Amino acid sequence: MGILRADRVSGLGGANAINGSVNFVSFNPNNTGDYLRVDRKDNSDFNLSTNDFTMEFWFNSRNVSSTLFPFAFAAPTVSASSDAGFYVRFNGGVVNFNCFEGNNTIGACSTGSVSLNTWYHVAYVRSGSTFTIYLNGTSAATASSSAAVNFDAGWNFNIGSAYTNTYHYNGYVSNLRIVNGTALYTTNFTVPNRLEAVDNTVLLCCQSPGNVLQEASGKTLQLIQSSTANQYAQATRFAPDVGEDHGTTFADNTKFDTLSYMVPPGGTTTESNRGRGLIAGHYNTPQVNTISYINIQSTGNAINFGDLVSGAATAGCFASSTRGVWCGGYYGPGGTVTDTIQYVTIATQGNAIDSTGNLLAARKMNAGLSNDTRGVNAGGTAPSSPDNVMQYVTIASLGNASDFGDLTAVSFYPSAAGNTTRGIIYLGSPAPNTASNVIDYITIATTGNASDFGDATYAAQYRGGLAASSSTRLVNGGGFDAPLNSNVIDYITIATTGNATDFGDLTRPQHGGANMSNSIRGVFAGAYGQSPAQYSNSIEYVTIATTGNASDFGDIPNISGNSSYTAGCSDSHGGIS
Repeated sequence: MGILRADRVSGLGGANAINGSVNFVSFNPNNTGDYLRVDRKDNSDFNLSTNDFTMEFWFNSRNVSSTLFPFAFAAPTVSASSDAGFYVRFNGGVVNFNCFEGNNTIGACSTGSVSLNTWYHVAYVRSGSTFTIYLNGTSAATASSSAAVNFDAGWNFNIGSAYTNTYHYNGYVSNLRIVNGTALYTTNFTVPNRLEAVDNTVLLCCQSPGNVLQEASGKTLQLIQSSTANQYAQATRFAPDVGEDHGTTFADNTKFDTLSYMVPPGGTTTESNRGRGLIAGHYNTPQVNTISYINIQSTGNAINFGDLVSGAATAGCFASSTRGVWCGGYYGPGGTVTDTIQYVTIATQGNAIDSTGNLLAARKMNAGLSNDTRGVNAGGTAPSSPDNVMQYVTIASLGNASDFGDLTAVSFYPSAAGNTTRGIIYLGSPAPNTASNVIDYITIATTGNASDFGDATYAAQYRGGLAASSSTRLVNGGGFDAPLNSNVIDYITIATTGNATDFGDLTRPQHGGANMSNSIRGVFAGAYGQSPAQYSNSIEYVTIATTGNASDFGDIPNISGNSSYTAGCSDSHGGIS
């Protein structure tokens, strides 16, 4: 039986049931940044006294070791405990809730250690004289007091900081709710998918993907900015992984059996025309570890995502629908080649995490491809002599790489992509100053040596990443054959072996860039071009199903200087869609 679904279904493990979060990021080492403030005329609602209450929200912190405050109800300038009513803070890797009665701390509870770049739900509840803090629905600590929680009409309620220009939070907050008069949780509970305004709700905010000031109970929020040039408190759609939004979805072999019928698109409509692309591994002096992201279905400049653990210029990069992985690369220019495997969760902005696994050997100028479960790295140098080695990891578990098999020839800086079944590798130089037009293929789910697929329309010593694919077609652009780069794009039909066909031209001759794709578009970014403008921040795209020249997409604006030898991946490439 097929399913035609046109509603939102919560709790299925997707990314948007909690419809947006607010991003509080402190970029300034002096700890100044933006935060939200509740208008003082509304402050009487926060007089907790001896009432039962519930405070809860989701958080994803980019810094858990420093003293940072997701929210606080306190005097503008605090000199003693009596100048605060309550606050929540990160300190030493734990989350602390504290309430105050005069100079006395009451109801102090802590979660225990939390990790960077991870979504958690936290709730702080008073029921009678018992204070409890719950992490992901499980009681983490309790305290006991019958004292009242202080209130002062002149105090501010700040979200994203403690006081004026101090202790700014660095991370994400989603669905912040305060209920004054009800203990919603008195035992361990299943975390809800989205918070709603219930009886006694005095604050419900950080829910809108487009309006940082939206609040559900009628409060007026103010955005307090450290600079009008940059707004660091921003609404986004990167929310906890606790539900899923569906538009109209065709799934499970849906059929229309009528005299006048239509054929729905292949796959599910949730896969169509979507996708986030990631760009990292910039070759710069000094080294730039910045990760940027784009929305593949639109155009525009890339946006800051976070930072790599370490430099990864020319790394092999691949992704599942949830996780992006960089393997190897080097600290450019002229830096150390690494065997590091590092990853990010694509839907959640934040820094990369070391997988604690390693490649078989340090490697640079390798190519990456994947389906939704397995990532394969092919060719490259280890660290200075090119070889024909392929190695793989299981993306969800990572760990050390394992041997996959061998390419048909040594390949220096190949390019690669594929579909759910087959990986395609455009080989690079088999020997110094020798160009190659060989195309190999592998079956991703098995291991073994590569087989010959056919020939590219042009030979190149370095390919370097500029391959993108839908489920049926792969396009490959650029390449270097001394002394010139190429701007040629060609394509192949992945399921059918044979020689490549001309597709069109890139906007400039280039090689060595990031490739990203969804089922419709291939996007190339940060490649190395011709003198005198070798380095470039440019991003360009093609429509994979339609031959033609590439078009301008935007730029990578958030790095120091220009860029080249980047590595990229996406959550919706041909190995997934």
